Amino acid sequence: MLPGSALLGLAVAIGLAGCAGLPDQRLANEALKRGDTALAQQNYQQLADLGYTEAQVGLADIQVGTRDPEQLRQAEATYRAAADTSPRAQARLGRLLALKPHPTEAEQREAEGLLKKAFANGEGNTLTPLAMLYLQYPNTFPGVNAQEKINQWQAAGYAEANLAQVLVYRIQGTYDQHLDDVENLCRKALNVADVCYVELATVYQKRQQTDRQQALLAQLQAAYARGAVPAMRVDAVARVLGDATLGQTDEKTAQAMLEKIAPVYPASWVSLAQLLYDFPELGDVDKMMEYLDKGRNADQPRAELLLGKVYYEGKLVLPDAKKAEQHLKAAAPTQVSAHYYLGQIYRRGYLGEPEPQKAVDNLLVAARGGQASADFALAQLYSGGRGTQPNPVYAYLFVQLAKAQPEPAQPVLDLATQLETTLSPDQRAQAQQLLQQEQRVRGAMNQNSSIALQTLEDEDGEDKSL
Repeated sequence: MLPGSALLGLAVAIGLAGCAGLPDQRLANEALKRGDTALAQQNYQQLADLGYTEAQVGLADIQVGTRDPEQLRQAEATYRAAADTSPRAQARLGRLLALKPHPTEAEQREAEGLLKKAFANGEGNTLTPLAMLYLQYPNTFPGVNAQEKINQWQAAGYAEANLAQVLVYRIQGTYDQHLDDVENLCRKALNVADVCYVELATVYQKRQQTDRQQALLAQLQAAYARGAVPAMRVDAVARVLGDATLGQTDEKTAQAMLEKIAPVYPASWVSLAQLLYDFPELGDVDKMMEYLDKGRNADQPRAELLLGKVYYEGKLVLPDAKKAEQHLKAAAPTQVSAHYYLGQIYRRGYLGEPEPQKAVDNLLVAARGGQASADFALAQLYSGGRGTQPNPVYAYLFVQLAKAQPEPAQPVLDLATQLETTLSPDQRAQAQQLLQQEQRVRGAMNQNSSIALQTLEDEDGEDKSL
């Protein structure tokens, strides 16, 4: 057996790869790189049917990439079945457990054991999820100091420890205070962890260092041209360039980068559509819709989400709540934001009459998934929204959660002040108890820790799942 690519670690017999009519590992790997999961899955399935454990792990990786709850359960079962003999499955299962929204203490400890075992067996992308476990669940690991662990890994020369340190800055909300260190850490790790292109682009955009940004982009595109960096990384950097929350945008460069890779990486059609939505001067509505159609034809849930948002907001096309609901429902299994917009449609009665229970169900999913605006929408609903009986205790609970967001908007503060004066002592005590329960449900992970998901989902710059 030969070791497969860094992407999925798929192992095949020497004679199998070149035989006509049999599954082709290289074809599957290349298909996955360009976002053609159907072709990749077809080849992995054939190898899995022949009994290759690592092919089964590859199929589970594709299932994880869908973010569909049922497929996630299937993937976990597959990883478990392969974990006794496959270090790759050990690492995958450990990361999957570490990423669970609310893992049990037993799952947290199992994740630690699996990640340590996979690391000892030479698997990469294990130290960062370990650091995340220690940071998120200090009560489960009271004898472990996450920062000391990272320092030890750095002293031992493990490049992944640099990403773990960046994760700490994200989770602690001190990223902007450590831009110099993020740059130094990612410069050192760039050759072994190309997710650092995204981090460096973020740093340079925040600092408005145009010369360094341009040099980084030239380096990125050269690496992509020689096959050292996948299209997904180019897409991610282009999205940084178009993100106005990070500083002065360079949307024209982002557009040029995305147009180059979209034919081979369908997810970039959606990124292009989003860019035109944010910067209408780059193209007309018809062009945006064309990009969205290409994204939908490639089964990209982000395309359904953006199309639903387009019809919901009605800025570039006539608002259409029915069409918005249709596309948002299609996106909802994997796109948390879709639940926010669905909740607003039902809360505001855009389909005819308010549907408060549907609104609550969707907004709560969105809020627990990190959608910052969903808590305020829930507070508005319970403070006297249409179609529902006011509940000042629930309204207070959710406005406090909304108020805890970085830089809450003035309407949030106004509603919080209003509710402070209307609650009785008993109601306030009840609300505080519910608030503590909800905070425990949501876990300790700070919503600024986007690097956690990004880093954990990328291995050797290619893996889009775990």
